[in-house]
Amino acid sequence: MANSYLHSSVGARLARVGAIAVGVALGGTLLLGPGSPNGALAQGKKDAGKAAAAKDGGSWVKLCDKGQLKGKDKAGKDIAKEVQMCMTLTEQIHPDSGMVMVGATLQQVKVDGKEKSTLSVTVLPGVALPPGAAITVFPKDLWEKVQKKDTKLDKADEEKLKKATVKLGYGYCVQGGCHAETEATPDLINMLKNGAGFMVHTVRMPGTPVSQPVPLAGFAQALANPPTDTKKFKEARAHLMKQIAERQKAMLAELKKQQDDLNKMQPNVTPKKK
Repeated sequence: MANSYLHSSVGARLARVGAIAVGVALGGTLLLGPGSPNGALAQGKKDAGKAAAAKDGGSWVKLCDKGQLKGKDKAGKDIAKEVQMCMTLTEQIHPDSGMVMVGATLQQVKVDGKEKSTLSVTVLPGVALPPGAAITVFPKDLWEKVQKKDTKLDKADEEKLKKATVKLGYGYCVQGGCHAETEATPDLINMLKNGAGFMVHTVRMPGTPVSQPVPLAGFAQALANPPTDTKKFKEARAHLMKQIAERQKAMLAELKKQQDDLNKMQPNVTPKKK
């Protein structure tokens, strides 16, 4: 009953708000190309370089909501417990399609002073589910190292990163993406707070390993600071979606113009009527 309530009440409200927590400014997000999920760590290193161009403030935000967990005790008496849920999250949105290329959320639920934390990632559909997903948290020096072209990690670096790799299990997939999660232990949260970024590792059908970078710039600040104003994010979401819709409209108009120009250049092959 507790899980059902959280999903339908506090969780549902945050889910609606979370959909707009996309970094607000396009400059604060990593915009991967539509064909980006087709390489392994090399592709991740290339995109990590793009991530370095993101604004210093990062794209992480925290959203919180409160509610009540209602139920009955063993004697059948109605009881209610205070519930607070906070999500510190980031989403990397493609500027042309509006698709979420990769997203990450630290969810913290507190019931009667007891807190449970979960780290989840969302990736595009088309992943191989049995292998699951994983993240590798990079310290600043190694994060900068993988951003450099043709730079390879040595064995010492690889051993260091093995200890900073955490496995996640897929929970479900919907049209917009696949969701994987793991318990966010205090050690994992500390790694995220002190890290410069992490790679999200998945396997895409028919078996291609893919690594997508998620910068951690601004994560610790967002986690420590008061939650963001929901109204401002609703306004930012509307503005962002309007920009994407206008961009899509302009692209379609340009494609139509190019096709019309090509048609005019083609010889008239229509057979003459007898």
